[in-house]
Amino acid sequence: MRIGKRAPLMWLAWTLKLHLGRRASVAFLLCVATAMALPGQTFTTLAVFADVPGAHCDHNGYCSPYAGLVQGTDGNYYGTTSGQSSVFQISPEGVLTTVYGFKGAPGVPDVYGGVIQATNGDFYGTTLRGGVQQDGSVFSVSANGALRTLHVFGGADGAAPFAGLVQGADGNFYGTTSQGGPNVCPSTGTTCGTVFKITPGGKLTTLHVFDGSDGDYPVAGLVQGVDGDFYGAASGTIFKITSGGTFTALNSLTGGASAALVQGTDGNFYGITAGGGDNSAGTIFEITPTGVLTTLYSFCPQSGCPDGQSPQASLVQGTDGNFYGTTAYGGNPLCDSGCGTIYRFTTAGVLTTLHSFDRTDGFDCFAPVVQGTDGNFYGTTWAGGGTSLISGTAYNLSVGLGAFVKTQTASGKVGARVTILGTALTGATSVTFNGTQAAFTVNSTGTAISTTVPASATTGEVQVVTPSGTLASSMQFRVR
Repeated sequence: MRIGKRAPLMWLAWTLKLHLGRRASVAFLLCVATAMALPGQTFTTLAVFADVPGAHCDHNGYCSPYAGLVQGTDGNYYGTTSGQSSVFQISPEGVLTTVYGFKGAPGVPDVYGGVIQATNGDFYGTTLRGGVQQDGSVFSVSANGALRTLHVFGGADGAAPFAGLVQGADGNFYGTTSQGGPNVCPSTGTTCGTVFKITPGGKLTTLHVFDGSDGDYPVAGLVQGVDGDFYGAASGTIFKITSGGTFTALNSLTGGASAALVQGTDGNFYGITAGGGDNSAGTIFEITPTGVLTTLYSFCPQSGCPDGQSPQASLVQGTDGNFYGTTAYGGNPLCDSGCGTIYRFTTAGVLTTLHSFDRTDGFDCFAPVVQGTDGNFYGTTWAGGGTSLISGTAYNLSVGLGAFVKTQTASGKVGARVTILGTALTGATSVTFNGTQAAFTVNSTGTAISTTVPASATTGEVQVVTPSGTLASSMQFRVR
């Protein structure tokens, strides 16, 4: 199966425009505006991609990071660019380095799904295109830039994986392909897509093939719930699937799900739609593990959409218990269709716009934010920044939240190896799993701890005692 020549981003944007009934223009006019900042809030542009030599931009100067960032064990952040794709590293201070560039690779394998750092330290992701049939692939890249292709899709086993991967508690990787499989869906005229599992060695198993009645065109990734099952969204459906392939449609969904769900501390899942809602501008919703769906917020209740519109990135729950996210459009009224926003959404249903992009600091924000262990939020924009305004940016946003630690995996058995990410961990004197002491080693940069789940440990908070105080995990670690 060969993917058409339409650029993948434009292909997705075109699909979303059908839902939104609008044209999202990418104009190159400079808009000068100041975003309203809350007390104690600081927005910083860390890097503009076209300003960095070797950033693997295409001939038009696009670097265009479409996906979000992930914090690595070395304290830096890692992501991908979609134009002449690359895997890059950016420090919290904004030093940008290309880890691996796909420029010149057969098929120009566009990367839109970002990367994750696996327990072995390598980074794993997918390419939308590439391979003999241009159906995409699964790859890994080491920290020193060594690429390994784990699987090349051939259409029957999936095609065009738009989203990234998630590593399950079993050590395998799970993901979706937006097309592929034997079934053709009337709504798109293309094959419907799949859910797959792939081992670290590259053995791929197709877990589910969509047929239209259970959803199609899954461009969103998966999340593993505390129950061990995987949850996701396809066009028309929110579903769960076991690691063995048992598929359950939980509820129908309108508005175009383009981002993975996130499980909150209350056990429910939260997500967004790019369209739909009271104002056809997107929604925030909640769904229980049993499928009870509630729309929590509809974007653009006011003319001009100052709160943003068309959210296309996953939510993240901050250490304060609130959810943080981005919108691709809306916000700054001086930009055509709006430049996009960063927002906070409370569990009481109150949305606050934290930052409106103004092109000079980025626009077309398709990527989510990630909370670093220093308490700040980090993210990317697909365009904006610099003099050309078309290359994309990386940024951070501080809202006054303190440092914390997080485990690289959310669960493990007694004796399982666990990596704890943090900031300024040098000199740590104690690591506990729900109060049970564990032996540990701090890495040379003071940004990660290696440990194992101790005997008698139970599910609960992970704590690390450092010279500057005790750091706690924002999420419970589940002992299986």
